[in-house]
Amino acid sequence: MNVKLWTIATVMIGALALTGCQTADLSNQKIKTINMPIVSISLDSDGDGVADELDLCPGTPYNMVVDPNGCPASLLPDENSFKMEARAFYNENSSEIKSQYYEELNRLGERMQQRSEAISIIDGHISKREDHTTNQTLSKERVEGVKNYLILKYKIAPNRIKTFYYGSERPIAPDDNAEGSDLNQRVYIMISNAEYDVERFKKIENDDK
Repeated sequence: MNVKLWTIATVMIGALALTGCQTADLSNQKIKTINMPIVSISLDSDGDGVADELDLCPGTPYNMVVDPNGCPASLLPDENSFKMEARAFYNENSSEIKSQYYEELNRLGERMQQRSEAISIIDGHISKREDHTTNQTLSKERVEGVKNYLILKYKIAPNRIKTFYYGSERPIAPDDNAEGSDLNQRVYIMISNAEYDVERFKKIENDDK
């Protein structure tokens, strides 16, 4: 190939390359929006790897080995210990125990009869819609109703039961709708003979004196 033809070929290849590298017209292209997921971070105040809302032993020392409940491994229950929990939910402005909860209460009462070392802690709560001046004793009435049931039917000594009653400051569901309010109108019952729970029970007893 002579020099002239080689030069013409080179110019043509260069022109084709430039044509291929032309800037694309994006004026008619749609811009795609990428939605990044929002990550919720749970608070772990004592740094034991268990989120505060699940931690049954808040404030454990740094670097201590804990169980899935956030309690020190030394407090893990032995083969003879147990812990049982139950909740009862109430109609608005009512402290009457619904019939569907008696089976669970009977189960707790029978276990406390069988294990004389077991203790019980009962918490009562109301919803925000119930939280007005005429209802200041409603959560107490709910708690006392459960406590009296266990005492009268199963002859549980009153000093084996600790009760706490609150207003609407501890909701477990949003209080801005009827469904959430129904869940917040509740009593929580725990019975246990585990060493940690019994020691906590004794501490509450001593603090009350």
